Amino acid sequence: MTRNISVEGLDQIPIEKQRIELVERKCLGHPDSLADGVAESISRALSRSYLEECGSVLHHNTDQGEVVAGESIPQFGGGRITKPIYFLISGRATRTFNGVNIPADAIAVEAARSYIKKILPIINMDRDVIVDCRMGNGSTDLRDVFRSCEGKVPRANDTSFGVGHAPFSEAESIVKGVAAFIDDELRLKYPVIGQDCKIMCLRDGDVITLTIAMAFVDRYCSSLAEYVEQKNVLTEQIALVAKRFTQRKVNVAINTADDLEGGSVFLTVSGTSAEMGDDGSVGRGNRSNGLITPNRPMSMEATSGKNPINHIGKIYNLLSTQIAQDCVREIDGIEEMYVRLLSQIGYPIDQPHVASAQVLTKPGVTIGSVRSDIEGIIDGWLEKTTTITEKVIRGELSTF
Repeated sequence: MTRNISVEGLDQIPIEKQRIELVERKCLGHPDSLADGVAESISRALSRSYLEECGSVLHHNTDQGEVVAGESIPQFGGGRITKPIYFLISGRATRTFNGVNIPADAIAVEAARSYIKKILPIINMDRDVIVDCRMGNGSTDLRDVFRSCEGKVPRANDTSFGVGHAPFSEAESIVKGVAAFIDDELRLKYPVIGQDCKIMCLRDGDVITLTIAMAFVDRYCSSLAEYVEQKNVLTEQIALVAKRFTQRKVNVAINTADDLEGGSVFLTVSGTSAEMGDDGSVGRGNRSNGLITPNRPMSMEATSGKNPINHIGKIYNLLSTQIAQDCVREIDGIEEMYVRLLSQIGYPIDQPHVASAQVLTKPGVTIGSVRSDIEGIIDGWLEKTTTITEKVIRGELSTF
């Protein structure tokens, strides 16, 4: 099988040598990330249920969810949520197959509630959260395309594209590393840190500034003085971790909108701004590599919640990133690499309309010397495209 694989050299300023670089990540408790996480948890739950009941994953897309903020009265020592956070589940799901009824709505609501409780462990699920399922049935033509996948390489459900790049820059690595440090280590030591954090990184030449919006949990903070003390400690801790990734100067600023004289600070009851005034939507936050990177090519697709069988908006974004990472890891001489995969609706997903790699090589390395190796890795990944589906269903690949 001959695939349309294109490998071309790039002549541009490497990302690390550009003066200005911007990188952002919305952590798991941010309203947009909550919407993504709920959507993806529902897709995985439906996929597993379809496999158990019917032997194959049936058509579904749950990538249209919304988070509508509630209302709250946070206060030092502990406040309360006065209006619940509303989660709207929409999209499409299959409810019957060969005489088998699948309780798709119940599966979706249970998956959503389970995920919300996992991410926001201190929230009162009975009083402070409403989950409303409004899923419909899929369009006939897309369900027909989906059914034609059975026993074969799936056919693309859309004419769309995915993009990926590698390696991460220092700024990108810092944002990912700091986010992981906050979620995996720092919060265990300082429970005052809510799950809603947004990290914005500016690299201006050799100076890196991290501006972090961090929700504080009111029950773990007794006063404004303690809030200030905790914020100063956390600023120091995060700066130390950020410096592990770079020799550049690093500045860290947390909750720069605080008005200490007026007593207005980022204090929450549950650890998320979704409790008061900040809504969220699927696909409005992180891209499939976990970052928002305006210096890089990006897809606007919402990766979370799309079916993992033939939805290009999910599969090709994840696959292109895997390809770029493998090429950079296995082939010497690549400074930067960008991968773009384009589908045509109805064609097998392992035969993209084009698989395009743009490569910036290191000094002294020609594109001709690495082209065949890159083509081999791309072709190998396209041959096993369906492994992306398996990894997604098992939860081994993050979509945001």
